[in-house]
Amino acid sequence: MRHQDMSDGRELPEHGVGRPAVLAARLAMELDGGHGLAFRLPVDVTYSAADPLVVELTFLLPGDAPVRWTVSRELLLDGISAPAGEGDIHVCPDGADPGLVRILLRAPGGEALLTTRVAALHEVLLRTDLLVPFGAEWSESDLDQELAHMLAAN
Repeated sequence: MRHQDMSDGRELPEHGVGRPAVLAARLAMELDGGHGLAFRLPVDVTYSAADPLVVELTFLLPGDAPVRWTVSRELLLDGISAPAGEGDIHVCPDGADPGLVRILLRAPGGEALLTTRVAALHEVLLRTDLLVPFGAEWSESDLDQELAHMLAAN
């Protein structure tokens, strides 16, 4: 059995007990260009069971190098239904259209306001939950090992 990417038909190899170790999907987002302009951008979403707390968003900009942001998957999930985030990343429902979610990314060089469909983002997050269920990212032994590693480094 193979998993199929929801947007471009790519298939993902199975891993372990019938689940891929890495999930890859492509979302369509709109970048707010100001002055009423919006630009449609393909965004690759990558999730790895090896780093279960985050997803990587890779923005494919025409004529420019891809831009990558690492975002908490819980932040994305929370932001679908209510404003979430502090600092550089904010996620919230679109006030004008309940079918959309807005993602604000802030960097020293500026900020980007993106919009995507709630259903598409929710589908990707549900697929990450099949790899590593929300709330089960770390076992007690994982935490013990990480703590031991951090203490040994000091």
